Amino acid sequence: MYYTYILYSKILNKYYTGSTSDVVKRLNEHNSGKTNFTRQSKDWKLIKHFEFESKTDALKLENKIKARGCQRFLDSLNDG
Repeated sequence: MYYTYILYSKILNKYYTGSTSDVVKRLNEHNSGKTNFTRQSKDWKLIKHFEFESKTDALKLENKIKARGCQRFLDSLNDG
């Protein structure tokens, strides 16, 4: 399984989206400062995740979210 995930930092008031095969491990990496963008804060929370059979499909959604913006993408989920 592969996942596309959205994180949120209250301290930074920012969203982050990515994809992985292990959401829990990846969240821990973000909160321990192992990635450049998320290194700025250690309060990342998992807001939403989506499960896929293929890495390709997970990456497609990740790119769609990044192109649209996390907040707009999340708002569109609540509208429908």
